[in-house]
Amino acid sequence: MELRDRIAQALKQAMKDRDQGRLATLRLVNAAIKDQEIAARGSDDAAALGDAEIRAILAKMVKQRNESVRAYEEGGRVDLAERERAEIAVIEEFLPRQLTGEEIKAAIDRAIADVGAASIRDMGKIMGKLKERHAGQMDFGTVGPQVKDRLG
Repeated sequence: MELRDRIAQALKQAMKDRDQGRLATLRLVNAAIKDQEIAARGSDDAAALGDAEIRAILAKMVKQRNESVRAYEEGGRVDLAERERAEIAVIEEFLPRQLTGEEIKAAIDRAIADVGAASIRDMGKIMGKLKERHAGQMDFGTVGPQVKDRLG
């Protein structure tokens, strides 16, 4: 089943269950997808977004909410932080499972071997290979320094 269909089905179920928190989050997800499609209309690739693009939108939404949780906790607003965490849980249902630390290390080693990387100059190739294989399964902001450490 396509990711967009899974989200629509979850939205309908949340309406039936009268689950207001889940419903609000799923409506935000749909709005973000529609915003991206509207923005793409002006460009050449005006086709509907595929699963990879939707996953990227969802990953961005999770990242934004994690930043909000941090800010709310620093400001002493635990109630708002909990609401953000609940939204994260709903959004993550539609993302692939995140890799563990050991799985990330193994993926980096495999990418280095596949690319035949010898120095830090090959970092772009390695990151490209990781993004191709593991999009949505790891935070590339934290993986970059790990790749640098392996090469350096």
